[in-house]
Amino acid sequence: MRWSQSFAPTLKETPAEAEIASHQLLLRAGLIRKLAGGLYTFLPMGLKTLQKISQIIREEMNRSGALEILMPALQPPEIWKESGRYETASDVLFKAKDRAQREWVLGPTHEEVVTTLAAGEINSYRQLPKNFYQIQTKFRDEIRPRFGLMRAREFIMKDAYSFDTTDEAAQASYQSMFDAYVRIFERCGLRALPVEADTGVIGGKFSHEFMVPAEVGENDVVYVETGEYAANVEKATSGLKSPLASIPKEGTESLPAFESFETPGVKTIEQLSKAPFEVEAHRQIKTLVYVVEDQPVLFLVLGCDQLNESKVAGILGTTQFRPAEPKEINGWLGAYPGSLGAVGVKEIPIYADLFLEGGQDLVTGANKDGYHLRHVCMDRDILVKSYADLRTVQAGEPCPVTGKPLQIQTAIEVGHVFKLGTKYSEALQAQYLDEQGKSQPCVMGCYGIGVTRTLQAIIEQCHDDQGIYWPVSVAPCVVCITPLIVKPESEVMECAERFYQQLSEAGVDVILDDRDERPGVKFKDSELIGFPMRIGIGDRSLKEGEVEIKPRKGDLIKIPRDQAVDYVLNWLAEASK
Repeated sequence: MRWSQSFAPTLKETPAEAEIASHQLLLRAGLIRKLAGGLYTFLPMGLKTLQKISQIIREEMNRSGALEILMPALQPPEIWKESGRYETASDVLFKAKDRAQREWVLGPTHEEVVTTLAAGEINSYRQLPKNFYQIQTKFRDEIRPRFGLMRAREFIMKDAYSFDTTDEAAQASYQSMFDAYVRIFERCGLRALPVEADTGVIGGKFSHEFMVPAEVGENDVVYVETGEYAANVEKATSGLKSPLASIPKEGTESLPAFESFETPGVKTIEQLSKAPFEVEAHRQIKTLVYVVEDQPVLFLVLGCDQLNESKVAGILGTTQFRPAEPKEINGWLGAYPGSLGAVGVKEIPIYADLFLEGGQDLVTGANKDGYHLRHVCMDRDILVKSYADLRTVQAGEPCPVTGKPLQIQTAIEVGHVFKLGTKYSEALQAQYLDEQGKSQPCVMGCYGIGVTRTLQAIIEQCHDDQGIYWPVSVAPCVVCITPLIVKPESEVMECAERFYQQLSEAGVDVILDDRDERPGVKFKDSELIGFPMRIGIGDRSLKEGEVEIKPRKGDLIKIPRDQAVDYVLNWLAEASK
């Protein structure tokens, strides 16, 4: 590739729309251009990297035995209604109508489509296992597209779907995909942590996310440095014991009855913990009211803890819930936030965190503005429907596996693997006849990689003050030849052309910067775009029989001109290991 024949419109200034480094560099390095919020055009350099990431994915998926197909992006809403996701995923669905006013869905994912395919084609255990994958454009109606490719309305995704006869076989398929993902991200030059994760609206039995630690991310990962434990903060647990566990328990018959006391102006946990009341946060019950299908539900945690809404979704079996409004709360409980409690509540379901189980002599709101209750006992005074893990883990708590302090790091999700079970196969009738001739639902898994998101995650992890530094495996071009004199008859350009031909014949993806620009402009553009290796050729160095070689993340060295190509090839071979 010759620079003069390509299109890489680099920018000196950072666009105001870009909030994070990777988004800024995508624009400054001329990889993408914005069409509208959440919609981007990939320019030649960006597209080349996207294609290289896709090729790595394709190779590893094929290696795992998965079969590539291509499914429609436009989908009938009926299959989404059959699966039950037409409502539960309605907030992200793009919907359109054709000329006959028939409704269609632009696919954000393809579980429904591939399960419909399997239902029509698979009928015997002899046809299983099967794993189908595609690399295709997806559409999601993001409320607020941001961070460039991280949260876009249109994006490219690799999605795969496995079909097995048994749970054990499905576990083997899951592990095969998990291992393939590890290889994919290693080959892309990414440090990606596999972490236990919530299944969300996809559903299923369990899942793992592949998270790339970054200064700016949309998720928090809880982990120990030694690697024995890692989980999304939405799923994470810790080995921390309830602060109430060390308090001796007494029979409730010997404890004083709860009583009301006045707390004028007190509306927060912190205010109640200070004089004159001095009730420690871990002795307070925090009462939170949510609305599920227009009905109230109460969630109780210790005053020192935060409610984890993803864990709430797991308990409720839906993501369609919201915090109640103050007026709604007052209508149900007779008080406003700050004075809420669950004592005496019988008609509203109550879920409590495990740390509260068996708690005695606690303080909670009295459901009367400006009043609280003391001497509250969970078993005696509150009608709890179920105890569950509802709290959010905090940094420094002991790891549930090793006991070592947990750390929390922001990260970018680049991949997600789910063990689905039979949720979709039962809903959409994807069944097979077993060896006894009995009809059974296929046991499924699904596996996604955000291809465009992976591209940006690489930049987020691989950049410095000068620009991007691409891993060799995904760089738009691996070597940039930079002649400082571009006149065709000059010795400098003749040398550059010879290097260009030799490296191209050796299979190296090389770009020749034949622009008539100042050396400083060329060098800065090369560093900004992030080519792993630059060969600088100048009149002065050639007179000394040398050229200058500069790895993007290394020091400039001078090499005899007749050894330069071999040096670059050896360097690339080592860098690709």
